[in-house]
Amino acid sequence: MSTKSILKIKGMHCASCALNIEHALKEKEGIIQASVNFASEKAGIEYDEAKINTEKIRQVIDKAGYKVVEPGLAAGADEKESNKDIKILRMRFILAFIFGLPLMYIAMGPMLGLTLPQVLKGNSIYIQFALATAIILICSGLWRSGVRGFLILRPNMDSLIFVGTAAAYFYSIVVSVVFLLKAQQMHPHLYYESAAFILIFISLGKYLESVTKGKAGQAIKKLIGLQPRNAIVFRDGEEKVILISQVMVGDIVVVKPGGKIPVDGIVVDGYSGVDEKAITGESIPVEKKQGDEVIGATINKTGVLKFKATRVGSNTMLAQIIKTVEEAIGSKAPIQLLADKVAYYFVPTVILISIISAIAWFFAGQSLAFIISVFVTVLIIACPCALGLATPTAVMMGTGLAAQNGILIKTSAALEKAYKVNMVIFDKTGTLTKGEPVVTDIVTGAKLNQEAVIRLAAAVEKNSEHPLAQAIINRAGKEDLNLPLVKNFAALPGKGVIAECEGKRLLLGTRRLMAENGITTADYEKEIIALEDQGKTVMILAQDKEVVGVIAVADTLKEYSKEAIDMLHRFGKKVAIITGDNARVGRAIAKQTGIDDVLAEVLPQGKSAEIKRLQQEGNVVAMVGDGINDAPALAQADLGIALGSGTDVAMETGEVVLIKDDLRDVVTAIEISRYTLNKIKQNLFWAFFYNCVGIPVAAGFLYPFTGWLLNPSLAALAMAFSSVSVVSNSLLMNRYRKSG
Repeated sequence: MSTKSILKIKGMHCASCALNIEHALKEKEGIIQASVNFASEKAGIEYDEAKINTEKIRQVIDKAGYKVVEPGLAAGADEKESNKDIKILRMRFILAFIFGLPLMYIAMGPMLGLTLPQVLKGNSIYIQFALATAIILICSGLWRSGVRGFLILRPNMDSLIFVGTAAAYFYSIVVSVVFLLKAQQMHPHLYYESAAFILIFISLGKYLESVTKGKAGQAIKKLIGLQPRNAIVFRDGEEKVILISQVMVGDIVVVKPGGKIPVDGIVVDGYSGVDEKAITGESIPVEKKQGDEVIGATINKTGVLKFKATRVGSNTMLAQIIKTVEEAIGSKAPIQLLADKVAYYFVPTVILISIISAIAWFFAGQSLAFIISVFVTVLIIACPCALGLATPTAVMMGTGLAAQNGILIKTSAALEKAYKVNMVIFDKTGTLTKGEPVVTDIVTGAKLNQEAVIRLAAAVEKNSEHPLAQAIINRAGKEDLNLPLVKNFAALPGKGVIAECEGKRLLLGTRRLMAENGITTADYEKEIIALEDQGKTVMILAQDKEVVGVIAVADTLKEYSKEAIDMLHRFGKKVAIITGDNARVGRAIAKQTGIDDVLAEVLPQGKSAEIKRLQQEGNVVAMVGDGINDAPALAQADLGIALGSGTDVAMETGEVVLIKDDLRDVVTAIEISRYTLNKIKQNLFWAFFYNCVGIPVAAGFLYPFTGWLLNPSLAALAMAFSSVSVVSNSLLMNRYRKSG
């Protein structure tokens, strides 16, 4: 049996690190899928429990040179750990910079016309060596990571930094020793300051990158921070304040005005308006009364509410949302595959380019100092981090924006696919309509009156769970009818029901059901057609071989159905309705909403076949349904979008879940997808552009034409800010405002 797990990993310094962990995991038997996200520092792993366990997975990651850390149990624990890491990076940079300033003054001062005191001038080599060594010790983590990458034959970004700075540092030591032993008058060309400032700028870059990466994950941090710490419950006949982790299913919880609802539950007493914006994106408070569901982490605005806890701990809707968003962040969009392939081969390729560049300049007759400078600069300017951060930071922002708007996008692939959809298919009952139909018309013949028709129909439908059945049962309940007993009940999905009642065979359903049983509807066709043209669903009641009545049921459209379809049309999307009703009912709904196409009389098992047919015609199809009944169609569609107000069923069905029943969120999901994909493309363009331009310049491509050679320290500064610029571009997604 396969199991999914999300692990927090420490020690990753670049995109290559994430890929190294992925490859190490995928080589182990039992690992089905592994996706490591450098931006969020988390790994999403699917594995076979019979072949490998979490302890062995941890060992694989440890062997690769990284560390699995326990996720924080308390709210905000991960954020505290992240803030601690940021403080360490900031302190490392500050200390290195303090030692770097006098080194820069000694090494570069004379070139800028500055005079050095004699004590510094006479001992500059010793002082430069001491300061550079101090900076290397402060930033020793970079060297350790780089060396470890070589030892396990999986070099990373730190490996490039190690080779570059070590080459500059040890070259300078050798030249210094030779100079001092020969007691020459002319000072040699040293690279202590290059080695030191490369490490200083890299430290600055890692600090800024950590800060910006943290901001990219703000959405999920906000979700985690929504949950209150305490709850008020009734126990032993009195109110007690307990930790939220101690609330149990069945507890009666009290929430006073202004308080946060701690867990999910059903209201047993009280009336209030509840602000659900943080969970559903709904801006207007929702009224809550006895029998209504309340969601944990929402805010009680006015009255006192008492509710029975139904879901606690990891089962609450908030916990499920956080898990879904984390899994989406941990997954990889197809567009990231190219960047991953490049990043995986990036470090070995750059090392090869630096060696080739050094050899080329050697044969061109350049000095050893020139060759060392080119070799170091090529190693330092290359940046796989920008490539590795381009997609996941934008995905983090995109899924976070979606969650803030009451939309759960379960995978990065779904986030990418939504942008490509050109046709949206809506299920009718419960999706376009409220799914709360009422009986509007009863047509009878000579044998039975309206009361008798409803009485028999309700008796048959009493065993059915279909929304239309409930409408008939409700009508019988209003008229306080005594329902006869039925036996041999059978439901025929998409057609109707059959049963025996009072010694006769009853059939209630569609024309197809009647035709299959040899029953003619000719005497009622005129009335049936008129009702269907009004958009009503018609159910035909037959007793033995004769139609005895017709019941029309109408379901009202949801508030924003037409507006959502108008918005989809403005986006250039084709819209269709799929229903088990006949074409007249479908066309009536289509006319009211402006839908382009009607797929009528489609049985539940036939919906996926219809979607497959549309896909074969070249359409990228999104299916919008209201839960488990539409599961096959949602699975067949290129993008499955499930409604259901965040119910457990909806959480499991479809790749996108709309927490509130607002069809405009279908448009918002597509809009966020397009916005995110545009950011990813921008990020990837600048990441590739930076490396494609930076590496040739570092190799000395411009030197024959301009006489200018890039300084290694400037290369380090450019590299440090390349990844920061990519993350900063993703952070601009906070400016997003949904249309409409």
